[in-house]
Amino acid sequence: ERERERMQALLISNSTNHGSGYLDHCESMMREFLGDTPSVLFVPFALHDLDGYAAKAIARFEKMGLKCTSIHSVGDAAAQQQAVRDAKGMFVGGGNTFRLLKKLHENGLVAVIKEQVMSGKLKYMGASAGSNVACLSIRTTNDMPIVYPPTFDAIGIFPAQINAHFLDADPSSTHKGETREQRLAEFHEENDAPVLGLREGAALHISGNKAVLLGMNGAKVFLKGQAPKEVSTAADLSCLLG
Repeated sequence: ERERERMQALLISNSTNHGSGYLDHCESMMREFLGDTPSVLFVPFALHDLDGYAAKAIARFEKMGLKCTSIHSVGDAAAQQQAVRDAKGMFVGGGNTFRLLKKLHENGLVAVIKEQVMSGKLKYMGASAGSNVACLSIRTTNDMPIVYPPTFDAIGIFPAQINAHFLDADPSSTHKGETREQRLAEFHEENDAPVLGLREGAALHISGNKAVLLGMNGAKVFLKGQAPKEVSTAADLSCLLG
């Protein structure tokens, strides 16, 4: 517990809500989380078009009055690691979780991000894939494994799992594929870690040894061997921090 008492993380289910623009639904959460942090280091590696993604994020953060630099534009892996050490705020964008984690490992960024966040020097924000890679592993992502990272082990600043864009089963659906709950039950047949199913619009705020559910639409907590538990906005989820 002492290791994490200074850390700050905001793990958001999705970057765009239906009917609103990029980061609109979570802007107030992000502003409050960042406080007087004047700049954000953006990590675009979950998408293929790094320049296009960076331009979109930079424009959005500038609209919030924040300076934003994309990590892919600072140079080689060593320069990117130094950019993480120098940063006070970071936003890891959504996209394909496998592609994102592969690049983070290739560029030697996993350990340095964890070190900076756990020491309280770096405020971590992620959306969707960016929230997945903050977990123990990426085993509860919804994404296709379009590339093969060296391991599924992720940054681990949240010592459990997130399933982003969590979707409740539609009882009227004729779709015969597994429901999200069935897939998470399969995860618990092979793994022990708790899973937080974050519905779109929801986010988890971690401040030291305290974790609170923010945003809208709530979430479901999945513990191995137990029935899923519905949780509402403002719920204390510190139990998931171990």
